[in-house]
Amino acid sequence: MEGKLVEYLDGRARPAERRAVEAHLSGCATCRTRAEEFRALWTALEDLPEIFPSPSFDASLRARIAAEPARRGFWEWMPSPRLAFAVSALVILSAWISSAPRVIKSPTVISRAVQESKVTAEKDFGMIRDLPELENFDVISKFDALSELPVPPTASNEEMKKETR
Repeated sequence: MEGKLVEYLDGRARPAERRAVEAHLSGCATCRTRAEEFRALWTALEDLPEIFPSPSFDASLRARIAAEPARRGFWEWMPSPRLAFAVSALVILSAWISSAPRVIKSPTVISRAVQESKVTAEKDFGMIRDLPELENFDVISKFDALSELPVPPTASNEEMKKETR
């Protein structure tokens, strides 16, 4: 409502918006107070004298801009010429290394690498054969009946109990 209120007070509101704001102001004390505050502020601002810059303002501003130091060149941001040389040498070395021909491996090295990757793949995917058991592991591990099964006494268990006594 505040945006419409400013347009209303400026006289820029359309007739339909003007009627809507007037209807709202008649029923809303908060907005009515806000409108009165805006009017009082604008009246106080209109009473202030206008301030114009002095005739020499433009000339003094141009003189201050001309007195500013010139901007530095592209290479002047470098702290020393040695650093500029090092950066240039690094860029040239990187370009030279990246354009060097690649060493081609012999077919035996490539076939050995392929065989090793096949063996690794077989090891990695060996668990797929055990997938049904892995799917049921969660069910079996939470099955309470298995934890309540009695352990049948054996001769070695009875001997161990006697030794601990």
